[in-house]
Amino acid sequence: MIQLVNADAFRRQATLNITWAGQNGDLPNAIAFDAPDADIRRWAVEAVRSGIPGISADADVSFRDFVVERLSATHDLPNRVVLRPKTPFG
Repeated sequence: MIQLVNADAFRRQATLNITWAGQNGDLPNAIAFDAPDADIRRWAVEAVRSGIPGISADADVSFRDFVVERLSATHDLPNRVVLRPKTPFG
């Protein structure tokens, strides 16, 4: 069976990596690379409330002050969106 893939849609997808409470994990499903920051934070809250690989479930999760970084694909890595705490240096 041949499966056709929309290459443009694939290039716009990203892995969402989340850092929370000293834990780190990837959302199991791809997200849109250009999704608004508010949507990314909302999806992350829903995911962490349920628990994802690498991050234990936490009903009190909040990403309000977290930074959303978009890292374009390289030869070795796909597009990534990183949700991380702010640091004193940015």
